[in-house]
Amino acid sequence: MTDLISDPVSNKRTFAIGDERDEVPVVKDQANGDNFPSKRLKYEAANENSSSEDSDVMIRNSVGPLDTEEDERNKHEIEPVVQPLRIARDRESNKYIYPEVDREATMTARRYLKHYGLQKFLDAYLPQELNSLYIHYLIRMLGFEVKERELVEKVNEHLIDTSETKEENLTFSNIDDPLEKKYVVRLIKDLQKAINKVLSTRLRLTNFYTVDHFVERLQSARNILVLTGAGVSTSLGIPDFRSSQGFYSKVKHLGLDDPQDVFNMDIFMQDPSIFYNIAHMVLPPDNIYSPLHSFIKMLQDKGKLLRNYTQNIDNLESNAGIEADKLVQCHGSFATASCITCHWQLPGSHIFENIRKRELPLCPYCYQKRREYFPTMTSKENEESQLDRSFSSAPVSKSYGVLKPDITFFGEALPSKFHKTIRKDITKCDLLICIGTSLKVAPVSEIVNMIPANVPQILINRDPVKHAEFDLNLLGYCDDVAALVAQKSRWEIPHEKWTTLKDQKFLYEEIDKGTYKVEAQ
Repeated sequence: MTDLISDPVSNKRTFAIGDERDEVPVVKDQANGDNFPSKRLKYEAANENSSSEDSDVMIRNSVGPLDTEEDERNKHEIEPVVQPLRIARDRESNKYIYPEVDREATMTARRYLKHYGLQKFLDAYLPQELNSLYIHYLIRMLGFEVKERELVEKVNEHLIDTSETKEENLTFSNIDDPLEKKYVVRLIKDLQKAINKVLSTRLRLTNFYTVDHFVERLQSARNILVLTGAGVSTSLGIPDFRSSQGFYSKVKHLGLDDPQDVFNMDIFMQDPSIFYNIAHMVLPPDNIYSPLHSFIKMLQDKGKLLRNYTQNIDNLESNAGIEADKLVQCHGSFATASCITCHWQLPGSHIFENIRKRELPLCPYCYQKRREYFPTMTSKENEESQLDRSFSSAPVSKSYGVLKPDITFFGEALPSKFHKTIRKDITKCDLLICIGTSLKVAPVSEIVNMIPANVPQILINRDPVKHAEFDLNLLGYCDDVAALVAQKSRWEIPHEKWTTLKDQKFLYEEIDKGTYKVEAQ
């Protein structure tokens, strides 16, 4: 199950809960103009006057005409009549029993909602007589769990397991609502969030879920979009950022509120020494690249690579031979550096020695002016070795005249090349491969939802990415997965390690439909 995700505010309307009337947020189904909820909730514990807060969600309705043959096939696959949900009540305890929910039921419900719209979905899945537990169960049916602890505890107070009752004691009629009105309203909001998430994200393709499907598509694809993250470089000893052994876990000693602040532009402007104290830890090694980088180069050489969008700043893609017009460094890179003050630019390698020595690299054109602002700095050597922190009253920031690698810090705009190319590439892409990324940083993480729904999406990563719906998940070391796919495709990766990898035996075990664990034997 996945955590619920919220979006900006929706509209309101007044509707009835039992004999009470209350104004609560509703969701507009843009496909047919109907509002949710359309079913009447039976409600009796209504002595409280609890007004609801404004909803923090808005449905971005993606329901519309089916415009591909594959969509049309998917529509017919889910077209059989859906029976309304039925939640039994135990007469003795007056508690309720939820039916089991499996993944197939969840995927069917999501497809039904996506293809037929909100009103038809609610009409199909909800009975005419229902209470708030049906709202909670429908959230689970869509593959989500309510996060609010108090609300979960209140719901669980009214549920029992099938082992705690007898079949002859069960009934589906005369159901009262066991929850207070304030909890009913909160459940409705959470259902809105679940619906919003389903409507704003893609669903897995029904005919693409095996390694062989991937290999077949690689043969025919001509515009492959590859999105890469830190996991493609970890085999070279370069740490990723968010794992337990990653970069952010290693900078906690700096005492920052958030480890990501080492890449915060405002903090850099105030005190660049914070970044330069740790920059050596992410400095790319010279002239090396992984077999995975070479796998992408191989796609380029075969005329199949549309673009490689990398979130990495190590510039190893260039080392591997990926051409500049095929590469978008979404977060910049160490390839160049620029002066914070005058924007003079130079090759990034020119400041690598400063970074290794934890020195501040300074712009030669701004150096004299900087000495005027910081007169106690008597020598360039002293200034490069440390930044005196006693000059908070200086008329300019401590970053004056400091050279900064052209990597994108938090608070900076992404390179213009990203925005220029992604608009065109999403319409051309015929296969998306995401490699070594947890997809946590927007807007790059949103690419998976920008690609047309009928384009297959593959994840190659150590761990699953639970907030995205990839058609195929290949979980393991990136280099191993690349070697396995190359072997099955009868391709050769242009890397010095290929002589070993081409004969390596790999075990790929299906642990769920569309999800494989890949290991070297």
